Amino acid sequence: MTPAERRASGTLASIYGLRMLGLFFILPVFAVYAQHLPHGHDKFLVGLALGIYGLTQAVMQIPFGLASDHFGRKPVMVFGLSLFAIGSFLAGASDNLYLIIVGRAIQGSGAISAAISALIADSTREQHRTKAMAMVGMTIGLAFIASLVLGPPVYHAISVPGMFDLTGLFALLAIAVVIWVVPNAPMTTHSEEIEGHWAKAVFTPALLKLDFSIFVVNFLQVSMFVVVPVALVQYAGIPLLHHWMVYLPVTLVSFALAIPGIIWAEKYGYMKPVFVGSVALLVLTMLGFAAGYKHPVALIAALFCFFLAFNVMEALLPSLVSRTAPPNRKGLALGIYNTGQSLGLFAGGAIGGLLAQYASKEGVFLAAAALAAVWLAVSTTIQPPPRRHQPAPGDAAVQAQNA
Repeated sequence: MTPAERRASGTLASIYGLRMLGLFFILPVFAVYAQHLPHGHDKFLVGLALGIYGLTQAVMQIPFGLASDHFGRKPVMVFGLSLFAIGSFLAGASDNLYLIIVGRAIQGSGAISAAISALIADSTREQHRTKAMAMVGMTIGLAFIASLVLGPPVYHAISVPGMFDLTGLFALLAIAVVIWVVPNAPMTTHSEEIEGHWAKAVFTPALLKLDFSIFVVNFLQVSMFVVVPVALVQYAGIPLLHHWMVYLPVTLVSFALAIPGIIWAEKYGYMKPVFVGSVALLVLTMLGFAAGYKHPVALIAALFCFFLAFNVMEALLPSLVSRTAPPNRKGLALGIYNTGQSLGLFAGGAIGGLLAQYASKEGVFLAAAALAAVWLAVSTTIQPPPRRHQPAPGDAAVQAQNA
């Protein structure tokens, strides 16, 4: 990767990570804090406060992705981060669940994931795009782990209103990074592209398979965490405040193993075998959870396998979408993709919670395994797009030739 590609990828991944950290930050502590608020014992309202951002993100992903194709990536990112900051400060100033729910909904409405992914695609060549998307995937995983590790001590220091205010400051910092640090990049276009109705451009079988894939990935992630934290306490004997001792090494080691696999698949053209193999690993992992979540070694081993496959998917999927989508519909295509991601988060929590409450813990994992098995069948039909050679962004000779 060129210095410009590394700078664009690194700064955009950091913005994505800051935003996701702000959304995840309250997850491990909010239920305890809410008990001191009016209606705080209403589990539905507490769950709504935690999950409403996923629903509003799902609603706004496509409009924001489409807007980024028309108005540019950076203006849309600044507007979305401004909404995120407003929602954070509103939630921080609220002393009742209803206003916190409104604040969280506004947070989620600043759905800039598609614009960020599209700008990464604009700023990198195809042969390096998976590595760039891997940076984003890693920041999502690290933001989630950071929320589990840092949430309780930060809550002890500044409570939940202070945590909301801190995430608002993160958003303002991210706006500054977008304006003054992230390199500008022209939106990619190709002369051979055939113009047509936008729906025909983005609702293709190839893209819909990838949209379904990210839905399942996030469904598995959230539904799994309905059960896993409780299992770590009950069956592994690890107190909640010490769960980071499991999550941190499992995540770091899985990153260390996933990155070489991603690079190998990208360099030698083995994207499909790695993709299908990762899906198969997720099916086996969910079955492993169902059979062994009461046994500490099996539980932690399954957790490691999940994060290994999850990290691979978080890198491969957005790269495949950006390479499959028509260039002047890339933001819209990534908006639809991120809608699938948000719906997966929302559905995983809702359905996982219902199954855990009214069926069994095993039922959560078996339902996830069944959905992953459907995905495995779909994944065998996914064909990676052909790679185009692209000049490095900013290549003066190429720019002069194209002028």
